[in-house]
Amino acid sequence: MKQYINSGNKDTRSGFGAGLAELGRTNPKVVALCADLIGSLKMDEFAKEHPERFFQSGIAEANMIGVAAGLAISGYIPFAGTFANFATARVYDQIRQSVCYSKTNVKIAASHAGITLGEDGATHQTMEDIGLMRMLPEMVVINPCDYNQTKAATIAAAYHDGPVYLRFGRPGVPNFTPDNQPFEIGKAIKLNDGHHVTVIATGHLVWEAIKAAEILEDKGITVDLLNIHTIKPLDEKAVLQSVAKTHCVVCAEEHLIAGGLGEAVAGLLVRNNPVPMRFVAVDDKFGQSGKPAQLMEAYGLDAAHIVTAAQQLTSAK
Repeated sequence: MKQYINSGNKDTRSGFGAGLAELGRTNPKVVALCADLIGSLKMDEFAKEHPERFFQSGIAEANMIGVAAGLAISGYIPFAGTFANFATARVYDQIRQSVCYSKTNVKIAASHAGITLGEDGATHQTMEDIGLMRMLPEMVVINPCDYNQTKAATIAAAYHDGPVYLRFGRPGVPNFTPDNQPFEIGKAIKLNDGHHVTVIATGHLVWEAIKAAEILEDKGITVDLLNIHTIKPLDEKAVLQSVAKTHCVVCAEEHLIAGGLGEAVAGLLVRNNPVPMRFVAVDDKFGQSGKPAQLMEAYGLDAAHIVTAAQQLTSAK
C-alpha cells in the first residue's frame, strides 16, 4: 500500500478561499458573491483585495444566483457562495433555469456540505446535494478530498466554460495531496493498485478509504483505490478498468445512497459490467446534531465500514 502523509488537518473551505484569492490576483474576470457568510466560506481575502469585484447579496440566495447568471452573461466568471443546503435546494429553480438551462458560466461554491457540518444539525446539513446537482444537464459536480485539492479544483473550475457545483466542508481533515498536483476535471486519481476489490471514494471519505486500504492489506486484501473528485462527468474509463480487474466495488461518500456517487457508478456498471457492489453512504435518513467525527461513525461513514464492506465482497468471491 502506498503511504500518504497527512501534512496537517485543514478545512476544505479554506482551500476554496485560497483558490479564490489566487484567482482574484491572476484573473480580472473572476468575481465573487456571497449570501451573508463571508467568514464561513473564507471569502474574506478576496473581498478585501477586490472590493469592486465582490457582491454581498445578504440572505437572498435566489437573488444571488440570478445576479451571478447576469454577471456571467456580461463576460465575468462568478463564484456564488453559501452553505451547500442553501446553494442547492433553496435555489434549485434559479439554478435550473438561469444557470443550467441558460448555460451560463456560474460557479456555485457550496460549503458546510454533508453531515460533518456537525452541531448545526439536520436543517443545515445536506446529504442530497450531489444528487440534485448531478441530475441537471450541463452541470459539472466536483467534490475534492482535502485543502490542496480544493484549492486546485477552485482554480480549475474558473477555467471550465460552463456551470460548476463545487462542494467542500467545514471540519479539518487530513491534507495529503501534493500542493502542485494538477487538477483535471473528470479525471480520477489512482491512489493504490490492487487486485481483490475496487474502492471508489470522494470528498472526506477519501482519507477514510486510504486508512481502510491499509487495514485490508494487513488482512491480505489488496485494494484498487480511486479518488473520484469529479462525480459528473464521471471518469468511466478509470472505473471500468479497475472493476474489470477486481470484479467487485465499494463506493464511499458523505451523501445519501440515493443520487450520489455510488448510484452513478452502479448505473455505469449495470450498462457495461455488472459486478457485486456495496455502498458506504447514508440510507434515506436526515442528519442530526453532534460532533463531526461522532456523526461519521454513527452513520457508518468511516474506515471500519469500508473494511467490512470490502471483506463481505471478497468473501463472497
